[in-house]
This record gives sequence, C-alpha cells and structure tokens, in this order.
Amino acid sequence: MDVISIGETMVAFTPNEDGPLRYAKNYTTRIAGAETNTLIGLAKLGKKTGWISRLGKDEFGAMILSSVRGEGVDVSEVKLDAEAPTGLFFKERANETRVNVSYYRNASAASFLQPRDINENYLKNVGFLYLTGITPALSESASNTVFYAVKLARKHHIPIVFDPNLRTKLWDKDLAKQTLLELVKQSDIVLPGVREGYFLFGTKDEKKMAESLHQLGVKTAIIKLGAIGAYYSSKSDSGYISGYQIERVVDPVGAGDGFAAGVLSGLIEEIPLCESVRRGCAVGAMVTAVNGDIEGLPDRESLFRFMEQLEDDDVSR
Repeated sequence: MDVISIGETMVAFTPNEDGPLRYAKNYTTRIAGAETNTLIGLAKLGKKTGWISRLGKDEFGAMILSSVRGEGVDVSEVKLDAEAPTGLFFKERANETRVNVSYYRNASAASFLQPRDINENYLKNVGFLYLTGITPALSESASNTVFYAVKLARKHHIPIVFDPNLRTKLWDKDLAKQTLLELVKQSDIVLPGVREGYFLFGTKDEKKMAESLHQLGVKTAIIKLGAIGAYYSSKSDSGYISGYQIERVVDPVGAGDGFAAGVLSGLIEEIPLCESVRRGCAVGAMVTAVNGDIEGLPDRESLFRFMEQLEDDDVSR
C-alpha cells in the first residue's frame, strides 16, 4: 500500500433544496468521511490505498463498504459490527456560501474502534500512514487505536502525515488541544488549516504556525490558506503556492481532504515539495466545484488538464 488511514465514514444526507433542514422534503445520499475522501482521491490518482475502520452491519454500512471498495480502496481491514450502527450526518446548505453539518454518530460502530483492530502485518510495509484529528475525537478507545497505530508506524519507520481537522462539536476543547498536539509531536508532515493553527498555537500567521510545528519536531509543515493557496516549510525549502480560482464554488466541504490527496500523491512520486503542494491546491479547488465530498475528486488526466489549462490562462497566479 502507498497510504493507509484509520477513521469513520458515514452516510451523508443532503437536501435537494437550499435552506433550513426543517423545510427539506427530498434528500440525496452520499458517503463521506475525511479519511476515505483522501484515500479515494489517491486511488483515483493511481495510488494503492487501504482503510481501517468499523461499520454497522446494516444497510448504510453495506452502502459505504460497497462504495469505498468500488472506488479502488482496499477494505479488507474494515470490521462489521452487529451491535452498533453506521454513523449518519446531514448537510444543510443555508445558502450558496454556507454549509452547516449535523452529526448523528454517537455510539456509532467506528466509535468502538480498538487497538486490536489494527493488523500490524497490514500496516508495517505501507508508504505513509495518514491520520486526522477526527478519529481520536470519536471515543477514548478510538483515540487509543490511533496512538497504537502511531506506535506501530514508528516501530516500522513509516512516515506519518497528520491533518488536525479540528471538529469542536465532537469533544472538549482542552482535551482536543492536548491530543492534537501530542499527535503533531509524533508526525513527520502536518497539514493544518489556519483555524487549526490558531487553535493550537494562538496565531493566524502561517510562518509562525510552521515554526511552532518545527519546534515540536515536525519535519514538514504545510499550512492550508483556503482559496489563497498554501504555505509550506521544510528544513531545506519554504514558500507560497497560489490557489486555483474556481468560477463558482458549489460545495466547500471535502476540499481539505482533496488537498491532502494531492499532496500525498506528490510525496509518493517524490516530486519536489512545492509541486506536491501545488497539486494539493489544484485537487482541493476541483473538489469545491462539485456537490459532494468525493464526486469532484479527479483522476490523473483530469487533474493535469485542469492545472495546465489554468496555468496557461494565468488564472492561478
């Protein structure tokens, strides 16, 4: 495997009409989860990916398992739980620029993840372990599972890529900060947004965020700046990458997961860091142009065509 990740994927219900959920009559269902969004994005770009998780042994779980498998992600390490349900969430499009999310994931199957769910033989030969700050927020046992995976990755010298992906609705802020900082210290590459950087370090300055990450032992810091682009910093290089402008943003949810997929694909191919970040910016932008978390993730041909067209038109500079 090029990349393995651990986390919860849910079924998302999105109303066909904009406005408050109380008036919604018709819904579209899709699958969505930060980790599988990134794994699917990588699979579309030709990488081998694997997912570790738990799903309810129910129709929603069957839907997710079939969908993730169908997108080319290995699901052999996903357990089905007959005692706990698959998580759900609802996306409310208040207007064209604002999306609200309501979770129904308490006591979901994924919240019962245990360290024993991690198969060391499955993990030990992977290229990268990709983690987010969502999984440890699900429960104490899920948090223990993440830290056990980190321990195994360290044992087998596997680089850890971490996106803090802060979800304040899921846990106490003090515990969140403590846990996220501990995971940052264990990671080689960290991909926070400005919001996560401010939460962890009390600054909105991307260079200060990067310096704080380096002081904690992070080798490579990549700060997501939204539509503006990204700032990256490593021992040997640093700089800014301009974002790719989209004519109309349809759905911003999932852009960060697409960004991670683009960056990881570049790291796997060992292209320069700046080009990996540029690829991340492009994938993230493409995701926002399509409704849904995974529907806008491009294949290699579409990605490179998008990047070349916009660069030729001088739109992304």
